[in-house]
Parts: sequence; C-alpha cells; structure tokens
Amino acid sequence: MKIMKKMKLTSLTLPPSPIRLVSNENAGTTLEATGEPSLPQFVLVAYTGVKVQSKDFLCPVVVDLQGIDIPQQKIPVRFEHKSFQGVGHTEKIVIAGSEVLADGVISRDTSWARDVAMSAKNGFPWQASMGGPIHEAEYIPFGQKVTVNGQTFEGEIYVIRKMTLKEISFVDLGADPNTSAKIEFQYEERLQASNSGLQEEMPYKNQSEAARIEMKNIEMQNRLPTSEKSATQEFLKPDTGSLEPYFQKMIIDQRRIAAIEKIGGGKYPDLEAKAIEDGWAVEKFHAEYQAKSMPDASKVPVTGTQPHQGGLKPTALEAIALATSGSSLAYLESQYEESSLDQIDRFRGIGIQEFCELACGGRYLPKYRRDSRGWLEAAFSSASLPGILSNVANKVLLEGFLTMDDTWKKIVKIASVNNFQTHQRYRMNGAFKFEKVGADGEIKHGSIGEQAFSQQVDTHAIMFALTRQMIINDDLGAFSDIPRGIGIGAAEAISDAVWECVLSNPTQKDGKKFFSTDHKNLVSGAEAKLDVDGLTKAELIFSEQERAQGRPLGIPASLLLVPAALKVAAEMLMKSMTLNETTTENKGKPSTNPHAGKYETVSSPHLGSKVFKGNSATAWYLLADPRRLAAFEVAFLGGQERPTVERADA
Repeated sequence: MKIMKKMKLTSLTLPPSPIRLVSNENAGTTLEATGEPSLPQFVLVAYTGVKVQSKDFLCPVVVDLQGIDIPQQKIPVRFEHKSFQGVGHTEKIVIAGSEVLADGVISRDTSWARDVAMSAKNGFPWQASMGGPIHEAEYIPFGQKVTVNGQTFEGEIYVIRKMTLKEISFVDLGADPNTSAKIEFQYEERLQASNSGLQEEMPYKNQSEAARIEMKNIEMQNRLPTSEKSATQEFLKPDTGSLEPYFQKMIIDQRRIAAIEKIGGGKYPDLEAKAIEDGWAVEKFHAEYQAKSMPDASKVPVTGTQPHQGGLKPTALEAIALATSGSSLAYLESQYEESSLDQIDRFRGIGIQEFCELACGGRYLPKYRRDSRGWLEAAFSSASLPGILSNVANKVLLEGFLTMDDTWKKIVKIASVNNFQTHQRYRMNGAFKFEKVGADGEIKHGSIGEQAFSQQVDTHAIMFALTRQMIINDDLGAFSDIPRGIGIGAAEAISDAVWECVLSNPTQKDGKKFFSTDHKNLVSGAEAKLDVDGLTKAELIFSEQERAQGRPLGIPASLLLVPAALKVAAEMLMKSMTLNETTTENKGKPSTNPHAGKYETVSSPHLGSKVFKGNSATAWYLLADPRRLAAFEVAFLGGQERPTVERADA
C-alpha cells in the first residue's frame, strides 16, 4: 500500500542544467537599424525530468512535467535566482518529451548580463536552473516507488505535482557530475560597463568568430568501501519525522525573502543581498531601505528664507507644539523641564510650516506654496522632524485617552497576552484547608481543580495624516486635535468592549449564562429592588456561593455596581447611617442602616444606555474585589493598555 503525504510549499529552485548560447548566423555582419549589434541569444535545457537534489528540500525531488504551468512565454532570466540580478528573458518555452526547453535573449543592461555574455564567450560552461511557486507536493516514503515522467523512482522522494514556472537562472555550478554544455558564438558584440557615470568599452573584434567548446565532467569514482558507503548513506538519511518543522522554517524564510525583494524592488541590490544573506527581519530591512531612500535636505535645490536659528532642543519643540494645541500649563510642567518651557511664549501660536522649519535646524527650505514637493522632501529628510511630530501625536493621544471615564477598571482583572491566538485562562479552585496531622505525622494531600475561560485579543486602529490642507492652512492646532480625538476614541472603544461583555451575560462552558439561577448568582422580581431588603437578599446569596468541593466561597462582596439611574440611591444606601423607611401592617423597622459603608459604589452610564444590548436602568450587581476573585478579565497584547502612534511615510 502506498502512503502519500501532501504538503503546501511555497517555491522550488532546481539544480542547474546545461545551456547553449547562440546568435543569428548573420549577426556578425548585419547590424540593426540602430547601428547596434543584435542581442546574444541562448538555448537551454531547464529540466530533464530526472530526480535531483534541491537546496529547498531534505530529500531528492522530481517534478511532474505534466504539472508544470507556463503562464507566459516571456519570463525573466536571472543570475542565481536574484530578482535584482537580471540577465534577460525567454522568447519561447516548451516541454518536449522529458525536457523543459527554452530560448531567449540576454536583454538586460546589467553587470550580471554582461558577465554571463562575456564569460560564455570565454568558454565558461554556464548551466540553467528553473524556479517558481509550488502548489502541490507529494511525499513518497522510504521503501516505496512512484512512476513520474515515464520513470520509476524509489522513496524517499518528493514529487512536485503542480508548480508554476516563474523564472530561469544562469548558475555556475551543477549538482549532476555528468552534465555537459555546448556554447556557440557567431556574432560580433560590443559590451559596455557603466559605473558612477563612467563607461568602459570592451575590445571590439572586427572579424567574425566561430568557436565550439565541449566540456564534460568526468564522474568521480567512489573509493569508499561498501561498509563505509552504507554507513555514510545512513548518516545522511533525512529524518522524516522532523520534515514538517523544516518546511515551516523554509516557508517563513522564503516569505521573508519575497517581502524584502518586493519592498526593495531592486533599487538597492547590495542592501537587498545583505538583508537576505544576513537573515534580516522585514521590519529591519524596511527601516534601512527608508533611511537610504530619504532625500538629503542639503542636496535639495531650494530658494527661500532661512528658518529660525535658536538651537532648540526636540523637547522644547514638543512643548511648543503641545502649548499651541491647547495642553494645560500644569500638564506641560509635569512633562518638560524649565528650559524647554521657557520657549513657549516666544513661539506661541506658531504654524505648521514655521514649526517644521524650526525642527530642521539651520537648513534652508523652499517656500511651500512655490515648491510643495521640495519643501516636504527637505523638511522630512531631517532626522528630528518625523520623531518630534510622532512624540507630539503620542502625548496628545495619551492626554485625550486619560480624560475619558475608565470605571471599568474597578470591576475587572487586567492581564497580558503575547499573541492574537485564543488563550485559555484557568482559575485554581482546589481544597487548600489545612487538615489535622495524625499521630503518625502523615500530612494529607490537598486537591486542586480548575475552571477554564477563553479570551482572544483584537487590534483596533485608525489612521490620520499631516495632510496637504493642514500644511496650507498652517494650523498646528488642527494637527494636534486629531490624535487627541483618537485618544478619546481609543478609550471609548475599550470601555464599550468591556461593558458590552458585561451586559451580554455570556454563555459559559456548561451552557448556562454567567448570571443565572443555575449558578445561584441571579435575583429577579421584587426581591431585586435596590433597597435595604434587596441588598440584604443579595448579600446572603453572595455569601452562600460555593467552591467546586461544596465548601463556602469565603470571599466577601466588595463592589456595588449600578447604572446611572441608581447611582444616587446606591450612594445614599452606602452613606446614610439612619433609615427613614415606611412600615407595613404596623410592623416597625430598624432606624439604623446595616449596609452603611459596606461596599464601594461603582456607577457607569453604559449599563443603562439603550445603545447596548442587554441594558437596564434597574439592574445592579454585587461583585468581589477583582484582585481576589475577578468576574471579568481584560487582556492587552504585551500588557500595552494605552494606545500608541506608529509613524509611516507616505
């Protein structure tokens, strides 16, 4: 019986195959209309349908020729599979018999294209390697056989059932010791190399040149004894049980490389190559790429006036911006030293354009209305301006965030998680009561149980920008108003999420609602009225809560949570020492309030707001201190409770 294992992989790069470079027969005597020689042409065998050893796999690989998709005839031809090392393109690709054949031209004007052409002319035996994304692969385990491309192969082996041919590359070293290459030249050529604006002309040969070079690698004889040979093969045999993690790492790395190549786009090939080879994270490459791409204000041709020369520190500029945006003096004094605050009066009411010029130090800037692009390039090439604006936005954002009601914090436990996956929380509820030690000194074991709860974090975000309109209007306060509003919105989003959870009365793992008679934590009807009798009833039910072993919970209530409609009644019930209640049927009532000062009153308008499903102006809650026994838990990614501003150039 055959055991098959299908896997989703990302890409494949096959070992090299022979290449034959040719050109038009009359190219040596006939020039094109432009007066330039015709482009060098090549014919190559990209794959021969055999078993090969690819660097992307631990086991040998064979590609099913019937599963190769060729979406177009013209595809890139590169050097060593690097997107920024272009050589040319194919003109025609066919699958003939058991071979993938292609012909094309060396059409790129790059150093790698010139190297390939000149090295081939000198007799270098170039080989070919094809690559592209894999859509389906089949694993054939050791001891089993599979027939592909009219040939039978023994496992262990991977059969690439479906792939797309995306590129073909010139490479210098093949894995097959029996490969051969034929190189033919029948054309005249002029090769040019350029670097930093200089051109170096290669020798031009007047006479037609015809050369045939055949190179064959002689197979190396295996001199190992049979015993050593088998031992070596056993040592090199892949561990199939560890293939899955290997492929996961391979996929992640290939995605990293693809992201780097997409961001770089071949603009800085040396930087891309270093990032790929040194294993840089995409974020690090993006930062280095942006830094390298940032124009230098000193090289921007500008005309205009010189900005203020004051040697202002970044903290002083931040204080100026915050004061202009309306931040209070008390807040500024809590954030900045006196030397920074001294500059506020000097620049109070400053506009965006003048502020940016201040942040650029002593650089000259063009007039924005005359040359907006030049102004932006010069201003934001400053190392300090983007950081100062980001810091101002963060401080204003936090200021707005802290002005909002955060009553929800009093009733929840705050936790931290490190990813976006669903997390299981466990509450230990074992029997920890000390038992009497017997005469034999034996200490009895306690028992530990657990209650499981799940939670998952989400990302909430919004984008804002320093727009062209803001710069033209020259209103620094308008820029600051946006993050302040976002900070307020961030606080509202968290608050809404918490109260929606509370009012939804979520279903638990036992299929019952959190607040329910089954859980013995719900009182309804006339007994639920918020008065002395109602609170007494609730207090009794709370005290009768039990642990999993049936023993009393032993944790007292601490918080009285009420909607806005019951806030006054709750505060009177907690603060009044005497009662003035009417009696019924001539039965007297005590004049002393038994609940005065027992609980902390917590009130939120969200509980009675009609915006939220499950709202009620009469429902109230009795809760334990969340530090001892939390009814609700709120988790933040990395423990980051407050919103932050992330800067991006656009």
